[in-house]
Amino acid sequence: MTLLKRFCRALLYKKMGWTTDIKVEHPAKYIICLAPHTSNWDFIIGLLFSRAEDMKINFLMKKEWFFWPLGTLFRHLGGIPVNRGKHTSMTDALAETARKVPGFRLCVTPEGTRSLNPEWKKGFYFIALKAELPILLYGVDFKERKIVCTKMIVPSGNVEEDMKIIKTYFKDFKGKSPELFSVGEI
Repeated sequence: MTLLKRFCRALLYKKMGWTTDIKVEHPAKYIICLAPHTSNWDFIIGLLFSRAEDMKINFLMKKEWFFWPLGTLFRHLGGIPVNRGKHTSMTDALAETARKVPGFRLCVTPEGTRSLNPEWKKGFYFIALKAELPILLYGVDFKERKIVCTKMIVPSGNVEEDMKIIKTYFKDFKGKSPELFSVGEI
């Protein structure tokens, strides 16, 4: 076990008191749908978890965070900058990359913001659909101090029905700032 892994495990599990309930097999390629996303602490907890469990996962983050010196750090950690003001074919590009490479792991927060947003973004779904990847549902519950992944879905192409399943899974998780989390209409 590496020093970094030992450090992250000790900090997250022993010092901070977090636990996990991970029951889903992780294939070589997948999308992680992570919710709730109500605080910058979500990033810290997720980073500690990924390092504690030896999971190399890329993540999407608004491009405004990629200024020097943070941009270099975020890219090293697996960050992919997103220009939210420009409509680009990022889902197509990521799906194409996912199809070509032997291992692809991407974490996306469907709310797309730390603010209250009941209208979740669906880019993660379309990447998974186009690349024929499963979506692993990861909940971060600050009340219970627990990271949970007990469900995986394979996109059927029926976006509304699949999003109902996804939102229903997350409805009881409590974010760091629970008042900023909503699954909207299910």
